[in-house]
Amino acid sequence: MTIRKKLLLFIPLLVVFANIIAYFVFQSGKVVQQSYDEMLGRILLIEQTSESAEGNLNLLYAYLLNPTGNKGVQGLTEYQLKQLKGRIQEVSDSTDPSFAEEDYMNLLATFLEQKQAAVLDAKAQDPQSAFEHYIEAEKTVSYIHEEGQRLIDAELAYYRPIIENIRNKNEQMNRLGVALFGMNALMGVLLAIWISRSITGPVGRLVRLAKRIATGDLNIEPQPQPRRDDELGVLADAISQMSADLSILIEKDKQSLEMRRLVKELELLALQNQINPHFLFNTLNVLSKLAILEGAEKTSDLIVSLSNLLRYSLQKLDKPVTLQEELDHINEYVTIQQARFRDRIRFDLHFDASVLQQQIPALTIQPFIENAFLHGVADMENGAIITLTLSRTDEDVQIEISDNGKGMTEETRLSVLRLEGGAESSSSTGLGMQNVFRRLQLFYEKEGMVEIRSHTGLGTTITIRIPVKKESEQTNVSVVDRG
Repeated sequence: MTIRKKLLLFIPLLVVFANIIAYFVFQSGKVVQQSYDEMLGRILLIEQTSESAEGNLNLLYAYLLNPTGNKGVQGLTEYQLKQLKGRIQEVSDSTDPSFAEEDYMNLLATFLEQKQAAVLDAKAQDPQSAFEHYIEAEKTVSYIHEEGQRLIDAELAYYRPIIENIRNKNEQMNRLGVALFGMNALMGVLLAIWISRSITGPVGRLVRLAKRIATGDLNIEPQPQPRRDDELGVLADAISQMSADLSILIEKDKQSLEMRRLVKELELLALQNQINPHFLFNTLNVLSKLAILEGAEKTSDLIVSLSNLLRYSLQKLDKPVTLQEELDHINEYVTIQQARFRDRIRFDLHFDASVLQQQIPALTIQPFIENAFLHGVADMENGAIITLTLSRTDEDVQIEISDNGKGMTEETRLSVLRLEGGAESSSSTGLGMQNVFRRLQLFYEKEGMVEIRSHTGLGTTITIRIPVKKESEQTNVSVVDRG
């Protein structure tokens, strides 16, 4: 879930929960308020009715004393009393059994009748009868007061347990409201902490990773963190991938720099050893023609082979060559060595023609052939054999150089494979076996391509397995220092 979805989901949920709590408390308070209003409204109505009856009685008394001086005895006050009587009648129609107002309504009706009778007698010039009706109305008003008080007491008696119950529930609601508000606040704090940690924690880790990358530390081990599917998880994965890619690029750049350095060192050494190669080649050509003129054709062939050998060795060694070119160079070298060793050493060549266009670093096979001549079979008087076999397997081109010479000890074999210095002596070309191993690693970006099998007195077999490379995949190869 993304951070945006988290915020849009949990924050509105928290607000809705808080609003539900507030609405619940409001409704509870509203019920209590309605109960109080209903009870107090009826009590107030009885009080107003009693006061209105008392006011009408006073107006009646004043009217009887001066019938011509007070015209409001049947005016507003009587209208208000009738209105209050009607409201009491409305209340009496309710289903609440606490308000039994039948006697009270009868007393009000009686009072209004007595008042009307007193007014009519006063108008008929019968003051004696009018005052008798007044005395009866006065008694009725006192009854109204008593009955009103009884109704109020009955109302209070009826509502007392209800009020106590409401009060207890109100206290419970207050406690529940406090608990709910506390729970809501706690949930808000926990939600804020959770959202904050879900954002600030990963951001802090990303900042620390960025600082480590900025200082050049790209060895970032993935920490055991739960997989995140939000934006920060994507960013963390991107930074980890970027760090891994940078490590690979830096390693490749180091290898490229190493190859360039080795090429420069070899070129410098080659320049130091060239001794004017044009002059040397021209001299060899003159010697070859002179040998032909003198009838020494073998000597001429040997000089040509030496010239070709030097020309091949002095070429750009950072460019790959085909196996066919490497074989041509080996044939020149073998020609020179057989002129030296004559029939003491036999060189056998077996190859699959389909592999001759495979590209390899220059001077890859010749140092092994040279090592077999100089350190394998050079001390044998006869029967020495050096064999070169080129074949194809499922995915590799296999190059095998074997001899039946004196072999090497296990310690020497392991030191050569580990590229330890001093494990082999320099050969005449200046490119040793360790040099070939290193160039193969740089060229194919792969280790373990060379296998050596050797036993003292039983000869040595070196097997090189080269991955088949298409032309589009060919790259330049660097060379290592001579010697």
